[in-house]
Amino acid sequence: MADIIDYKIIGDDMQIVEIELDPNEGVRAEVGAMMYMEDGIQMNTGTGGGIFSGFKRMFTGEGFFITSFVHTGRNKAHVAFGAPYPGKIIPLDLGKMGGEFLVQRDGFLCAAQGVDIDIAFTKKLGAGFFGGEGFILQRLTGNGMAFVHAGGTIIEKYLAPGESLRVDTGCLVALAPTVDYDIQFIGGFKNALFGGEGLFLAKVTGPGVVYLQ
Repeated sequence: MADIIDYKIIGDDMQIVEIELDPNEGVRAEVGAMMYMEDGIQMNTGTGGGIFSGFKRMFTGEGFFITSFVHTGRNKAHVAFGAPYPGKIIPLDLGKMGGEFLVQRDGFLCAAQGVDIDIAFTKKLGAGFFGGEGFILQRLTGNGMAFVHAGGTIIEKYLAPGESLRVDTGCLVALAPTVDYDIQFIGGFKNALFGGEGLFLAKVTGPGVVYLQ
């Protein structure tokens, strides 16, 4: 059971998320993401589940360590996190999203204590080789809040069952586990050479939500 946390997203082009913690509540974040924290919050950096967990995070593009912030005081306290580059922050309420969401490499920012961060492999061989992000995605599981970051404007798309969308491989930020993710070759010699999109496009097929940047 993940901690129930309150939050607000601040800013426009370079957003941060400020999280309000009650006593004994906590949040886990990528190392170096913390911007500020108030008195009463204890910070602890570790592997978050042993050496194997640290190595798994490295495969997804994150650091070997993860930092936990737990409020040990009496009143409410706040801690804020931001990405290392300009962009937007996407709040994901995993409890309302079936308890699981997939995020591209380097996308994880922070999550409520009790949310698990693991690795997931793309189901299709072509997506792994040519998808621009490799075989490995980040899998967030639990029933709490998680936050991911991405560069530029964020677009949320809900795909109906069987509905497909073709996107640039670098524009896919996160997707529901019910969404099928594959790679398609761009047809036509001139399209492939002069279209400006490379040789491949990502194809996502519903049902489910996808986030694009």
